[in-house]
Amino acid sequence: MNSDEKPYKKRFDNNVSGEKSFQKRDSFQGGFKKRFGSDNNESGGFKKRFDNNESGEKSSFGGFKKRFDNNESGEKSFSQNDSVENREQPISYPSVRKNDKIRLNRYIALSGICSRRDADEMIEKGKVKVNGQIVKQLGTIVGYKDEVTVEGKTIQPEQYVYILMNKPKNMITSMDDPEGRQTVMDLLQDHVEERVFPVGRLDRNTTGLLLLTNDGTLTKKLTHPSHNVRKLYKVVLDQKISPKDIEKIRSGIELEDGFAQADAIDYVEGGDKTEVGIEIHSGRNRLVRRIFEHLGYQVKALDRVMIGFLTKRGLPRGEWRYLTPKEINFLKMM
Repeated sequence: MNSDEKPYKKRFDNNVSGEKSFQKRDSFQGGFKKRFGSDNNESGGFKKRFDNNESGEKSSFGGFKKRFDNNESGEKSFSQNDSVENREQPISYPSVRKNDKIRLNRYIALSGICSRRDADEMIEKGKVKVNGQIVKQLGTIVGYKDEVTVEGKTIQPEQYVYILMNKPKNMITSMDDPEGRQTVMDLLQDHVEERVFPVGRLDRNTTGLLLLTNDGTLTKKLTHPSHNVRKLYKVVLDQKISPKDIEKIRSGIELEDGFAQADAIDYVEGGDKTEVGIEIHSGRNRLVRRIFEHLGYQVKALDRVMIGFLTKRGLPRGEWRYLTPKEINFLKMM
Protein backbone atom coordinates (compact mmCIF):
# COMPACT_ATOMS: atom_id res chain seq x y z
CA MET A 1 0.00 0.00 0.00
CA ASN A 2 1.48 3.37 -0.95
CA SER A 3 1.50 6.44 1.26
CA ASP A 4 -1.46 7.99 -0.52
CA GLU A 5 -3.57 5.14 0.77
CA LYS A 6 -2.66 5.89 4.38
CA PRO A 7 -4.05 9.38 5.05
CA TYR A 8 -4.32 8.79 8.79
CA LYS A 9 -0.77 7.57 9.13
CA LYS A 10 0.68 10.39 7.13
CA ARG A 11 -1.26 13.07 8.90
CA PHE A 12 -1.35 11.79 12.45
CA ASP A 13 1.37 9.21 13.13
CA ASN A 14 4.32 11.35 12.19
CA ASN A 15 3.33 14.95 11.65
CA VAL A 16 5.47 17.49 9.81
CA SER A 17 7.46 18.31 12.91
CA GLY A 18 8.46 14.67 13.31
CA GLU A 19 6.71 14.41 16.65
CA LYS A 20 4.14 11.80 17.63
CA SER A 21 0.63 13.20 17.50
CA PHE A 22 -2.81 11.93 18.50
CA GLN A 23 -1.38 8.54 19.49
CA LYS A 24 -1.55 9.04 23.23
CA ARG A 25 -3.17 11.80 25.20
CA ASP A 26 -0.37 13.70 26.86
CA SER A 27 -0.84 15.30 30.23
CA PHE A 28 -1.44 19.02 29.85
CA GLN A 29 2.11 20.01 30.75
CA GLY A 30 3.62 20.21 27.32
CA GLY A 31 0.63 18.51 25.73
CA PHE A 32 -0.26 21.29 23.32
CA LYS A 33 3.42 21.80 22.60
CA LYS A 34 3.75 18.18 21.50
CA ARG A 35 0.72 18.42 19.24
CA PHE A 36 1.44 21.75 17.61
CA GLY A 37 5.12 22.60 17.76
CA SER A 38 8.47 22.28 19.43
CA ASP A 39 8.18 25.55 21.32
CA ASN A 40 10.46 25.60 24.33
CA ASN A 41 8.09 27.79 26.31
CA GLU A 42 5.88 25.44 28.32
CA SER A 43 3.05 27.97 28.42
CA GLY A 44 3.21 28.70 24.71
CA GLY A 45 1.20 25.76 23.50
CA PHE A 46 -1.69 27.74 22.16
CA LYS A 47 0.46 30.01 20.02
CA LYS A 48 0.57 27.69 17.02
CA ARG A 49 -3.17 27.08 17.15
CA PHE A 50 -4.32 30.68 17.41
CA ASP A 51 -1.81 32.89 15.59
CA ASN A 52 -3.08 34.46 12.34
CA ASN A 53 -6.67 33.34 12.68
CA GLU A 54 -8.57 32.46 9.56
CA SER A 55 -11.38 34.95 10.02
CA GLY A 56 -9.27 37.68 8.48
CA GLU A 57 -9.41 39.66 11.71
CA LYS A 58 -6.32 41.24 13.15
CA SER A 59 -4.77 38.99 15.75
CA SER A 60 -1.44 38.11 17.29
CA PHE A 61 -1.95 34.41 16.59
CA GLY A 62 -0.85 32.01 13.65
CA GLY A 63 -0.61 28.69 14.05
CA PHE A 64 -2.76 26.56 11.91
CA LYS A 65 -0.24 27.21 9.16
CA LYS A 66 2.21 24.43 10.02
CA ARG A 67 -0.42 21.82 10.56
CA PHE A 68 -3.04 22.67 7.97
CA ASP A 69 -1.81 25.17 5.33
CA ASN A 70 0.52 22.65 3.76
CA ASN A 71 -1.11 19.39 4.67
CA GLU A 72 0.85 16.23 4.23
CA SER A 73 -1.51 14.77 1.64
CA GLY A 74 -0.46 17.42 -0.85
CA GLU A 75 -4.08 18.21 -1.63
CA LYS A 76 -5.37 21.73 -2.13
CA SER A 77 -7.43 22.83 0.84
CA PHE A 78 -10.43 25.15 0.82
CA SER A 79 -9.13 28.62 -0.01
CA GLN A 80 -10.16 31.86 1.64
CA ASN A 81 -10.65 33.24 -1.87
CA ASP A 82 -13.33 30.65 -2.65
CA SER A 83 -16.88 31.98 -2.55
CA VAL A 84 -20.24 30.35 -1.96
CA GLU A 85 -20.80 30.28 -5.72
CA ASN A 86 -17.68 28.30 -6.60
CA ARG A 87 -17.59 25.86 -3.70
CA GLU A 88 -17.23 22.22 -4.61
CA GLN A 89 -20.44 20.24 -4.85
CA PRO A 90 -21.35 18.37 -1.66
CA ILE A 91 -19.87 14.98 -0.99
CA SER A 92 -23.02 13.02 -0.18
CA TYR A 93 -23.69 9.51 1.06
CA PRO A 94 -26.94 7.53 0.77
CA SER A 95 -29.03 7.55 3.95
CA VAL A 96 -30.76 4.33 2.83
CA ARG A 97 -28.66 1.69 1.09
CA LYS A 98 -29.90 -0.98 -1.30
CA ASN A 99 -30.13 -3.75 1.29
CA ASP A 100 -31.48 -1.61 4.16
CA LYS A 101 -34.88 -2.34 5.68
CA ILE A 102 -36.19 0.50 7.83
CA ARG A 103 -39.43 1.68 9.41
CA LEU A 104 -41.72 3.68 7.16
CA ASN A 105 -41.76 6.70 9.48
CA ARG A 106 -37.98 6.87 9.40
CA TYR A 107 -37.99 6.57 5.60
CA ILE A 108 -40.36 9.56 5.43
CA ALA A 109 -38.29 11.55 7.93
CA LEU A 110 -35.12 10.87 5.94
CA SER A 111 -36.80 12.44 2.92
CA GLY A 112 -36.65 15.73 4.81
CA ILE A 113 -40.36 16.57 4.74
CA CYS A 114 -41.17 16.05 8.42
CA SER A 115 -40.20 14.39 11.69
CA ARG A 116 -40.88 10.74 12.54
CA ARG A 117 -43.73 11.75 14.84
CA ASP A 118 -45.40 13.77 12.10
CA ALA A 119 -44.82 10.86 9.71
CA ASP A 120 -46.71 8.56 12.09
CA GLU A 121 -49.67 10.95 12.04
CA MET A 122 -49.73 11.01 8.24
CA ILE A 123 -49.55 7.21 8.13
CA GLU A 124 -52.49 6.86 10.52
CA LYS A 125 -54.53 9.35 8.45
CA GLY A 126 -54.01 7.29 5.30
CA LYS A 127 -51.86 9.86 3.52
CA VAL A 128 -49.03 7.42 2.80
CA LYS A 129 -48.86 4.75 0.11
CA VAL A 130 -46.25 2.03 -0.37
CA ASN A 131 -46.11 0.56 -3.87
CA GLY A 132 -49.54 2.05 -4.63
CA GLN A 133 -51.26 0.71 -1.50
CA ILE A 134 -52.40 2.88 1.42
CA VAL A 135 -50.56 1.89 4.59
CA LYS A 136 -51.94 2.80 8.03
CA GLN A 137 -50.00 0.30 10.11
CA LEU A 138 -47.31 1.97 12.23
CA GLY A 139 -44.02 0.11 12.18
CA THR A 140 -44.35 -0.95 8.54
CA ILE A 141 -40.96 -1.90 7.11
CA VAL A 142 -39.85 -0.63 3.71
CA GLY A 143 -36.69 -0.88 1.64
CA TYR A 144 -34.65 0.93 -0.96
CA LYS A 145 -36.69 -0.43 -3.92
CA ASP A 146 -40.13 0.38 -2.48
CA GLU A 147 -42.03 3.33 -3.92
CA VAL A 148 -43.34 5.58 -1.15
CA THR A 149 -45.74 8.45 -1.79
CA VAL A 150 -46.97 11.04 0.70
CA GLU A 151 -50.16 12.91 -0.26
CA GLY A 152 -49.65 11.75 -3.84
CA LYS A 153 -46.01 12.83 -4.11
CA THR A 154 -43.25 10.26 -4.50
CA ILE A 155 -40.48 10.75 -1.96
CA GLN A 156 -36.93 9.48 -1.59
CA PRO A 157 -34.58 9.70 1.37
CA GLU A 158 -32.09 12.55 1.15
CA GLN A 159 -28.39 12.02 0.75
CA TYR A 160 -26.28 12.70 3.82
CA VAL A 161 -24.29 15.94 3.60
CA TYR A 162 -21.73 17.39 6.01
CA ILE A 163 -21.09 21.12 6.41
CA LEU A 164 -18.55 23.13 8.42
CA MET A 165 -19.50 26.71 9.27
CA ASN A 166 -17.62 29.59 10.89
CA LYS A 167 -20.54 31.04 12.83
CA PRO A 168 -20.67 34.83 13.22
CA LYS A 169 -21.86 36.70 16.30
CA ASN A 170 -25.53 37.56 16.91
CA MET A 171 -26.84 34.46 15.19
CA ILE A 172 -29.00 31.73 16.77
CA THR A 173 -27.99 28.08 16.49
CA SER A 174 -31.41 26.68 15.65
CA MET A 175 -33.62 25.81 12.69
CA ASP A 176 -35.79 28.91 13.21
CA ASP A 177 -36.45 31.57 15.81
CA PRO A 178 -39.95 32.65 16.97
CA GLU A 179 -38.61 36.17 17.58
CA GLY A 180 -37.48 36.49 13.99
CA ARG A 181 -33.75 36.70 14.78
CA GLN A 182 -31.19 35.42 12.31
CA THR A 183 -30.26 31.75 12.58
CA VAL A 184 -27.36 29.75 11.18
CA MET A 185 -29.80 28.25 8.67
CA ASP A 186 -30.12 31.66 7.01
CA LEU A 187 -26.52 31.31 5.82
CA LEU A 188 -27.41 28.08 4.01
CA GLN A 189 -30.67 29.27 2.51
CA ASP A 190 -30.86 28.89 -1.28
CA HIS A 191 -27.61 26.90 -1.29
CA VAL A 192 -28.35 23.63 0.55
CA GLU A 193 -31.41 21.62 -0.42
CA GLU A 194 -31.05 18.96 2.29
CA ARG A 195 -32.64 19.50 5.71
CA VAL A 196 -29.50 19.68 7.84
CA PHE A 197 -29.31 20.28 11.58
CA PRO A 198 -26.63 21.84 13.82
CA VAL A 199 -24.42 19.36 15.68
CA GLY A 200 -24.57 20.79 19.18
CA ARG A 201 -25.06 24.48 19.88
CA LEU A 202 -23.17 27.73 20.09
CA ASP A 203 -24.57 30.68 22.05
CA ARG A 204 -25.83 33.66 20.10
CA ASN A 205 -22.73 35.65 21.01
CA THR A 206 -20.28 32.76 20.58
CA THR A 207 -18.45 32.58 17.26
CA GLY A 208 -16.52 29.85 15.50
CA LEU A 209 -16.83 26.34 14.18
CA LEU A 210 -20.17 24.59 13.89
CA LEU A 211 -20.95 21.33 12.12
CA LEU A 212 -24.27 20.78 10.37
CA THR A 213 -25.53 17.51 8.88
CA ASN A 214 -28.58 15.35 8.32
CA ASP A 215 -26.68 12.27 9.51
CA GLY A 216 -28.34 11.55 12.85
CA THR A 217 -26.01 8.69 13.75
CA LEU A 218 -22.92 10.85 13.39
CA THR A 219 -24.60 13.72 15.27
CA LYS A 220 -25.31 11.46 18.23
CA LYS A 221 -21.74 10.20 18.19
CA LEU A 222 -20.16 13.66 18.06
CA THR A 223 -22.34 15.12 20.80
CA HIS A 224 -22.09 12.26 23.30
CA PRO A 225 -19.31 12.93 25.86
CA SER A 226 -18.27 9.26 25.92
CA HIS A 227 -16.68 9.72 22.48
CA ASN A 228 -14.38 12.48 23.82
CA VAL A 229 -14.67 14.75 20.79
CA ARG A 230 -12.66 17.72 21.99
CA LYS A 231 -13.42 21.32 21.19
CA LEU A 232 -10.88 24.11 21.51
CA TYR A 233 -11.99 27.65 22.38
CA LYS A 234 -10.26 30.99 22.56
CA VAL A 235 -11.63 33.00 25.49
CA VAL A 236 -11.23 36.75 26.07
CA LEU A 237 -12.00 37.80 29.66
CA ASP A 238 -12.80 41.15 31.27
CA GLN A 239 -9.71 40.90 33.49
CA LYS A 240 -6.48 38.97 33.84
CA ILE A 241 -7.00 35.45 35.10
CA SER A 242 -4.67 34.31 37.86
CA PRO A 243 -2.51 31.18 37.64
CA LYS A 244 -4.39 29.94 40.69
CA ASP A 245 -7.71 30.08 38.85
CA ILE A 246 -6.15 28.47 35.77
CA GLU A 247 -5.15 25.57 38.00
CA LYS A 248 -8.65 25.39 39.51
CA ILE A 249 -10.18 25.00 36.06
CA ARG A 250 -7.53 22.45 35.14
CA SER A 251 -8.25 20.42 38.28
CA GLY A 252 -12.01 20.86 38.05
CA ILE A 253 -14.70 22.88 39.79
CA GLU A 254 -18.19 22.16 41.03
CA LEU A 255 -20.98 23.93 39.12
CA GLU A 256 -24.72 23.92 39.80
CA ASP A 257 -25.20 21.03 37.37
CA GLY A 258 -22.19 18.99 38.45
CA PHE A 259 -18.42 18.72 38.23
CA ALA A 260 -16.69 20.51 35.33
CA GLN A 261 -13.08 20.09 34.28
CA ALA A 262 -11.12 21.34 31.30
CA ASP A 263 -9.22 18.76 29.29
CA ALA A 264 -6.55 21.45 28.93
CA ILE A 265 -6.19 25.17 29.59
CA ASP A 266 -3.45 27.75 29.38
CA TYR A 267 -2.75 31.40 28.60
CA VAL A 268 -2.56 32.37 24.95
CA GLU A 269 1.08 33.20 24.23
CA GLY A 270 1.66 36.87 23.52
CA GLY A 271 -1.54 37.91 25.26
CA ASP A 272 -1.95 39.92 28.46
CA LYS A 273 -3.40 37.03 30.51
CA THR A 274 -6.96 38.06 29.69
CA GLU A 275 -6.85 35.58 26.81
CA VAL A 276 -6.82 31.83 27.38
CA GLY A 277 -7.30 28.69 25.36
CA ILE A 278 -9.47 25.96 26.83
CA GLU A 279 -10.17 22.49 25.52
CA ILE A 280 -13.23 20.52 26.61
CA HIS A 281 -15.23 17.55 25.35
CA SER A 282 -18.45 18.04 27.30
CA GLY A 283 -21.44 19.46 25.45
CA ARG A 284 -23.21 20.91 28.49
CA ASN A 285 -25.03 24.18 27.93
CA ARG A 286 -22.86 27.33 28.13
CA LEU A 287 -20.21 25.34 30.00
CA VAL A 288 -17.17 27.44 29.06
CA ARG A 289 -18.88 30.70 30.03
CA ARG A 290 -20.20 29.23 33.29
CA ILE A 291 -16.76 27.95 34.30
CA PHE A 292 -15.27 31.43 34.15
CA GLU A 293 -18.33 33.17 35.59
CA HIS A 294 -18.18 30.79 38.56
CA LEU A 295 -14.72 32.22 39.35
CA GLY A 296 -15.80 35.84 38.97
CA TYR A 297 -14.80 36.53 35.35
CA GLN A 298 -16.97 37.81 32.51
CA VAL A 299 -16.40 36.36 29.06
CA LYS A 300 -16.08 39.23 26.57
CA ALA A 301 -15.53 37.00 23.54
CA LEU A 302 -15.70 33.26 22.96
CA ASP A 303 -14.58 31.63 19.72
CA ARG A 304 -14.54 27.91 18.93
CA VAL A 305 -11.44 27.36 16.81
CA MET A 306 -11.31 23.58 16.63
CA ILE A 307 -13.64 20.55 16.63
CA GLY A 308 -11.57 17.38 16.81
CA PHE A 309 -9.11 17.82 13.92
CA LEU A 310 -11.25 20.41 12.05
CA THR A 311 -10.06 24.04 12.10
CA LYS A 312 -11.15 27.39 10.67
CA ARG A 313 -8.37 27.37 8.10
CA GLY A 314 -9.49 29.27 5.00
CA LEU A 315 -13.00 29.73 6.36
CA PRO A 316 -13.83 33.41 7.03
CA ARG A 317 -16.41 34.38 9.61
CA GLY A 318 -19.93 33.86 8.29
CA GLU A 319 -18.86 31.38 5.58
CA TRP A 320 -19.27 27.60 5.29
CA ARG A 321 -18.02 24.71 3.21
CA TYR A 322 -18.73 21.03 2.61
CA LEU A 323 -16.42 18.55 4.32
CA THR A 324 -14.09 16.54 2.12
CA PRO A 325 -14.38 12.73 1.91
CA LYS A 326 -11.28 12.34 4.09
CA GLU A 327 -12.69 14.67 6.74
CA ILE A 328 -15.97 12.76 6.77
CA ASN A 329 -14.13 9.48 7.20
CA PHE A 330 -11.99 10.95 9.99
CA LEU A 331 -15.15 12.06 11.84
CA LYS A 332 -16.74 8.64 11.53
CA MET A 333 -13.61 7.00 12.96
CA MET A 334 -13.32 9.32 15.99
